[in-house]
Amino acid sequence: MHGFLDLNIDMGESLEGWQHGSDRQLLAVATSVNVCTGAYAGTTRLITETVEEAVTHRIRIGAQVGYRDREGFGRRPQEISTRDLHQEIAEQLDALTSITANVGGEISYVKPHGALYHRVHHDPAQAEGLLSAIQEHNPRLAVMGMPQALTLDLARTFGLHTITEGFADRGYTEAGLLISRDQPGALIGTAELAADQALRLAHSVESLCVHSDSPGALDLITHVREALEANDITVGYRT
Repeated sequence: MHGFLDLNIDMGESLEGWQHGSDRQLLAVATSVNVCTGAYAGTTRLITETVEEAVTHRIRIGAQVGYRDREGFGRRPQEISTRDLHQEIAEQLDALTSITANVGGEISYVKPHGALYHRVHHDPAQAEGLLSAIQEHNPRLAVMGMPQALTLDLARTFGLHTITEGFADRGYTEAGLLISRDQPGALIGTAELAADQALRLAHSVESLCVHSDSPGALDLITHVREALEANDITVGYRT
């Protein structure tokens, strides 16, 4: 087994994890970071420090956009028009781009968060709102999503590049979707199982995610990286 495989991590969400130092340790293992834009979690200071650390480690930076729902951490479905979602995503991208530019970095891609990630997987109206905002903001940005996502098919019609994603720390349904977090089997609880899943997915995606709020996230991503490298997979992304 040969090739490249990116490791992405969600961050800029938890002040506790940042102050504890565990998030900084995760950044030392990952190769891309999905930075919260502040709509569903995070603070300007936390987001700024996260981006600064990513620039220091030369990690690829993505904007993790989502529903403006801090109480529900962006994981509650929302009914929103294409136009209103476009405006919401545009504001989030503008905010993170400004923060990132101020510390000498740049955004390379966009990944929807939580309920928005799952909604645009199949909903053309909300997918259009997301993608039109990205295209208007910066057509050089790539869009990250699961291989079979409607989002990625539509992204190509907008002239946007795509990044296919799998999950090392989440359970899958037989249909290839993620098991809902409130259902048994949603989380993969051991580093060994996460590494096994990473190897199974390695041939079918360009990036693997480990969530920073997964129990034992540092152990999970470390084992995943070691397993990939032991199988002659270069951990990183193609430029």
